[in-house]
Amino acid sequence: MRWLRSNLRSPLLLACAALLLAACGSREVRPVAPVAIDPTPVPLPAPPPVRVGLALGGGAAKGFAHIGVIKMLEANGISVDVVSGTSAGSVVGAMYAGGMDAFALQEHAMTLDEASIRDVRLFSGGLLQGQKLQDHVNAQVGDRPIERLGKPFAAVATRLDTGERTVFVRGNTGQAVRASSAVPGVFEPARIGGHSYVDGGMASPVPVDAARQLGADVVIAVDISARATGSTPQHMLGIVNQSIAIMGQRVGAEELGRADVVIRPEVHDIGPADFTQRARAIAQGERAAVAALPQVREAIATVQARRTTALTAPPPEPEPDPAACERGWLQALNPLAPACP
Repeated sequence: MRWLRSNLRSPLLLACAALLLAACGSREVRPVAPVAIDPTPVPLPAPPPVRVGLALGGGAAKGFAHIGVIKMLEANGISVDVVSGTSAGSVVGAMYAGGMDAFALQEHAMTLDEASIRDVRLFSGGLLQGQKLQDHVNAQVGDRPIERLGKPFAAVATRLDTGERTVFVRGNTGQAVRASSAVPGVFEPARIGGHSYVDGGMASPVPVDAARQLGADVVIAVDISARATGSTPQHMLGIVNQSIAIMGQRVGAEELGRADVVIRPEVHDIGPADFTQRARAIAQGERAAVAALPQVREAIATVQARRTTALTAPPPEPEPDPAACERGWLQALNPLAPACP
């Protein structure tokens, strides 16, 4: 303190202090505008909607049950985004994807004249040619190709020379349905692009994988396939139907297990050509769908919850670099780096 008092009397020190005070005083101090923080939370981006797929299996006249399932899904606000079908399921699926709602499908089914889809042609590889079925389906969808239907649609058939599953997602809608429905021995094989195709139930009785390939997040499978009855059918159509059922049980079990929900209408006692049971088949489809609604909603909610969690979850912790850990300098350079084991 004594040194400070003595030096403050120095003219040189006083002059320097005066200059410093003058310099500080010459600066203009401008007020800084306050920054307000918006208390409104930033909304998280909405997860993409869940795409629901409907996989309709084969089963000849049992296929009317598909209409009852669609009715109950629509009535309970469950929107179907993509449709795949095998055999009878491809017939209903094409019309549904083409814009018919459940009630239009039901009205069409109840007034359907069997003669409009049956064209007998002996000694051609089948009793029925299939051209009438092709023309009928095309008429119902306004002659639009598959890629121009209202919903993404896939018809599944089996290539006759290799037995491979073929999924038609573009081209002539009626022709694809004809190929998918060409039950061996009943319909003659359908020729498309130089290859012959038969019923899709030989390779994919309930086309779950095709619905998934169309982009479905949740797949609702409708299984109307016949089970082996333990008895020997006495007529040709029954023999063919049971033969396909036996193959389907073996081929389709694994694929059916990849569905999120499986609906099984009680239509096993309806014959493959028994069109007189169409009203009953539709009613059984309705009952089975109503019973499965809790599972359907749970499957959709599970996917929605998973996507919401993915949006809100913190980013994963970075993994340590094993090479840097071995050299021992990772933590020294970056204290925030992940810890070495």
